[in-house]
Amino acid sequence: MRLAELSEQSGVPTATVKYYLREGLLPHGRRISATQAEYDESHLRRLRLVRALIQVGRLPVATAREVLAHVDDESLGRTIRLGAALWALPHGPTPDEDAPETATARAQVTLLLTELDWSTTLELGELSPVYRSLVASVATLVRLGYPCDIDYLTRQARIMEQTAVHDLDEMETYASEAEQVEKAVASAVLYEPLLMSLRRLAQSEESARRYGL
Repeated sequence: MRLAELSEQSGVPTATVKYYLREGLLPHGRRISATQAEYDESHLRRLRLVRALIQVGRLPVATAREVLAHVDDESLGRTIRLGAALWALPHGPTPDEDAPETATARAQVTLLLTELDWSTTLELGELSPVYRSLVASVATLVRLGYPCDIDYLTRQARIMEQTAVHDLDEMETYASEAEQVEKAVASAVLYEPLLMSLRRLAQSEESARRYGL
């Protein structure tokens, strides 16, 4: 397909597609003349991901470019490739090392990961921005006096394990490794708000069943 058709099928204005091409967010098409290139389904798929990152996730172009560079890095194994792309996304706050609750939270997270046998995360530890964000979240709960004992954290983590199984099962329905990693990154941006909304609705429904309106 030509650029105009790519724009029409994706719903992205031609000027925006050209901008994404200039910024390295979208691979160049196959050159068929001095002034024209041909694009395929992989470009449509990439445009959907770029829109998810920039329009929904509101990532700066530089951050989106970094995420996509990891998505496209075929030198990495699938797990590292996916992890690197997800690590490049924005994360929550980092732990305040001056706060007394941080040491307690870090010990709690270490105990949790050991209990779950999440050895990969345990080995990566502070290298992982998600791990650091988890420590910061637990530290906040400790500081404010909200429940976050090991039993509570383990129950929540086990629920997330099942979500992860469904996520990867869905990811594996895509043909190529590149498509699988793209799907996982898009899910992190698009489906996490969906899961939050479903949780809040489920709480509302459970409350109505238990206590009435």
